[in-house]
Formats: sequence, C-alpha cells, structure tokens
Amino acid sequence: MKVVIADDEPLARERLRLLLAQHEGVEVVAEVGDGRSALEACAAHDPALVLLDIAMPGIDGLEVARHLSAFEPRPAVVFCTAYDAHALMAFEAAAVDYLVKPVRPERLQTALERVRAFTAGREATRDHEGTDKRRSHLCARLRGSLRLIPVEDIRYLQAEEKYVVVHHARGEDLVEESLRSLEDEFADHFVRIHRNCLVARHELVELRRDLDGHVHAVLRHGDRPLEVSRRCVSQLRDAIRQF
Repeated sequence: MKVVIADDEPLARERLRLLLAQHEGVEVVAEVGDGRSALEACAAHDPALVLLDIAMPGIDGLEVARHLSAFEPRPAVVFCTAYDAHALMAFEAAAVDYLVKPVRPERLQTALERVRAFTAGREATRDHEGTDKRRSHLCARLRGSLRLIPVEDIRYLQAEEKYVVVHHARGEDLVEESLRSLEDEFADHFVRIHRNCLVARHELVELRRDLDGHVHAVLRHGDRPLEVSRRCVSQLRDAIRQF
C-alpha cells in the first residue's frame, strides 16, 4: 500500500512514518507540508492512501480531499488533525477515517483496515458530491504532474470533446470534468452563453449583434468576442443588467 503523508508539522510526519513502518506492505512514497504539494505527490505516485492534515498553508486538507475525489483511481483519505471539530466536514468530504493527534497505534491499525476495505470496493465509492463547499481551484493534470488554477483567474470554460478548456489569466489548460458539473458547482460565478461555453460573470462587458444577426459576448480580457446561442441571449441580457 503506497502512502502519502501531508502535514505541515515535521514531527507529526515523522511520527506517522514511524508508526507506518510497523505495518508490513505499507510504503511511504512522499511526505509533504502543504496542500498543493499533497496533490502533486498524489498525481506523481498514485497512492492508495493519503494521511492528510486539515489545517495546512494555502489549500487546506478538506479542499485537497475534494480534488482527490476526482482522481482515478481515487485514493483513500484519512484525516489526521489535532482537533475533532472538523470531523463532520471530513466525512462529508468522503474521508475513510478521522484520527486525532497524537495518533495512537491501534487507531492507525483500524484506519488501515478501513482503507483496505475501501480499496477493495473502490468502484462503488466513486462519488465526489459529498460537500456543498465550492472549490477555490480547478485541477489540471499534466503528464504525471498537475496545475492548480484559481477559479477567480478563469475567464471562460469551453467544452472540447471529453475535456473542458480552461481559459485563464496565465493561458489555457485542460480539465477532465464536464461543463455541466462545473456549471452546477460554480453557478454564482459563471454564466452559460452557449451549449459549449461558460463565461465568468466579472468578464462580461457587453453583447454585440453583427450584421448577420448573430450575438457575441465581449469579454474584459478576451482577444475576441464569443458566440452566444439564441437560447442564451435573453438570460444573458438579464444577467448583465444585474452586474
């Protein structure tokens, strides 16, 4: 069983590593101190288990877990934290177990048994709708690594075959998510202008009609207007009036 340990406290990582060393067949493949590094380690190593602190710099453990729920195969997540106040949110984020520091050997043993059961039935647990807290980043996987894209930096999203192209302040990336799921999750941030395109509300400047009667949306940072489908024009005009 490959394991990634993510905790911003070096002593906590060391304790977990020593406890795991007592279990046959368990291999720690990475130790990291923040959420972004945790996602990068998971993209690189495909661990079966991530031992995850909640309070970490940058992206916290709960958001890391939400991103991991979209990984294939999805690793088991066991939270390790000094407080029990986040237990409900942890299980809503589809955690397999929740350990309170200092982690006791017998509790870690129980958690590992639950992870093995999770791994055995993983195909029945592919469900990442367990939280109503919106993500702050999208995750683009790139040749074994990944890039985290702040949602606030995204200008528009365009469906292209089985991917969605994310157009953002630093360029373009592909994410393996459906446009519909992104629309549902970020309904207050993006508005649909076409069956294959969502635009950030703060990017919309105006609607223009060309000589052929086609309507296009002008973006604040766009290099070209984007086509608006007829069925979206009325809704889009209402949305612009509310800005």
